[in-house]
Amino acid sequence: MAEGMLIKQEKYLETGIHIGTKLRTIDMQRFIYRTRNDGLYVLDLRQVDERIRLAGKVICKFEPEEIVVVASRTYSSMAAKAFAKLSGCKVIGGRFVPGAFTNVARADFVEPKLVIICDPKGERQAVVECGKMGIPTIGLCDTDNFTMFIDWAIPCNNKGRRSLSLIFWLLAREMAMSSGKVSSYDDFATSFEEFEALAGAIADEETAQKHGKKHPTKPAASPVEESSEGGEAEPPEDAGDAQGEPASGEKKPKKAKAKPSPKKPAEKPPKEDEKKPAPKNEKAEAGNSGKDSPAQKNEGGRSPEPKIEGEKKHEPKQESEKKPEPKQESEKKPEPKQESEKKHEPKKAAEASKQGGASSEKEGEKE
Repeated sequence: MAEGMLIKQEKYLETGIHIGTKLRTIDMQRFIYRTRNDGLYVLDLRQVDERIRLAGKVICKFEPEEIVVVASRTYSSMAAKAFAKLSGCKVIGGRFVPGAFTNVARADFVEPKLVIICDPKGERQAVVECGKMGIPTIGLCDTDNFTMFIDWAIPCNNKGRRSLSLIFWLLAREMAMSSGKVSSYDDFATSFEEFEALAGAIADEETAQKHGKKHPTKPAASPVEESSEGGEAEPPEDAGDAQGEPASGEKKPKKAKAKPSPKKPAEKPPKEDEKKPAPKNEKAEAGNSGKDSPAQKNEGGRSPEPKIEGEKKHEPKQESEKKPEPKQESEKKPEPKQESEKKHEPKKAAEASKQGGASSEKEGEKE
């Protein structure tokens, strides 16, 4: 053991009790030894050791029932509950409910004579209530904490698991030493490793209890699980032959039933394809019937040319699809000449009739 220190300096360094944060308050500036290259502040180990020793002497002047430890963080509550088992004090873990030290009407009202604060920033409400009620407080302060309403500040790393366990183990040992239960440090039965194991066991018990409260009853096991756990499973009603078919064999007919489903959509498309060309044929027939009606009315020997023109009007798509059709139109252009020739036909007939009449008259005269 180093001279003037509670434990060896290497043990302090191993647990990281001297490592602070990258923030520094004016209240904690006096406890800072230096600043590391990564920006973290390093606390002075001599002041840390001295203040832990004096805090142990102060705590031993109170009865264990009069001491309350407020620990809101997980790591601090683990170490505080292990400290409570060794010392017999009370611990308020988790969130501190406002009014626990000031509201007498509350069921959980406590009136302690000494309060140990594990994190003044996270447990600010408890610090304020202690200040209002005049309760002395011992605070585990890091470099980013303020010491307002804290009567005795212990500079330390109040966020590390091992550093918190080391602080509470030293406080428990100092209490036992100052109260006369132990004549020397070697007589203290619980070692630091055992204290850490005790804190871990307490944390495991709490987690198990929490899971037990959330899931008090297990969900009902399925028939398959019940059969696998123990006992023979009851055979199905439709077991089949005496040999018995496996469970996988029963699922085969289900797969066979699922096969016809894809066939139904395959049958529908051809029906739709058959229906789609039908309206086109009907429209074409309707167009043809409409075109033939004027041809029947025109019995005066006119050629059925308007039919071709009418059909061409209703067939723009075919002309767009078939490029060589314009040639047919060019070939059909001389058709109007036939109409002009037909117009001269009645004149020729009239002239022929006149010539016939004249020839008949001449024959009559000769007779």
